[in-house]
Amino acid sequence: MSEKHLVCQGAVCICQFGTAPDKLLVKTQSKRYINDKEGSSKLMATHADIGKTFEKNTFGSCAKMNNNPCQVTITQWSSYYKNITLEDNSGKALLEDSKATCPIGSPDCITIVNHGQTAEISQQNIDNARPEVLAEVFPFIDLRKEEIAEEEEDIVKL
Repeated sequence: MSEKHLVCQGAVCICQFGTAPDKLLVKTQSKRYINDKEGSSKLMATHADIGKTFEKNTFGSCAKMNNNPCQVTITQWSSYYKNITLEDNSGKALLEDSKATCPIGSPDCITIVNHGQTAEISQQNIDNARPEVLAEVFPFIDLRKEEIAEEEEDIVKL
C-alpha cells in the first residue's frame, strides 16, 4: 500500500463535474472499523459501497446536466486495495486514491479529497512514547501526570 490510507465513513469526495463535496456513507457492512477506538463511526469503505452512498447524495450543480442538481449514483470503484477482502460483503478496501464512476459523469470522475481517518491518541500511545518526544510534541501539557504523581509520592516517603 506504500503510505496510502484506507478510506472510512465520512471520507470527503468530489466529482470533477460538480460544485460541492459530499461525505461517503458505508452501507454494506457494519463490523469493520478503522482508526476508531470506540468502534462507533469510522466503518471501513469498500468497493462494494455503490449506489446512493453519500450523506446528501449530491455534488451540487452538475456540469454534465446543464448545471441542474447532481444526483450521485456510484456504479463502480477503481484502484482499490485487492489484498483486503471483507467477509461480510466481499468488498475490497478503498484507498485514498480510489476513484468512482457515475453514469452521468465519466469513468473515475469522483475522487476522494480526504480519507476520513483522524488521529486519536490513546493511553497506550502515551505509555509507549518516549518522554522527550512527548515533551517536543506537547511542550506545555504533561500527559504522564499519573506517573509523575507516583514519583512525587515516592520522593515524599523518603
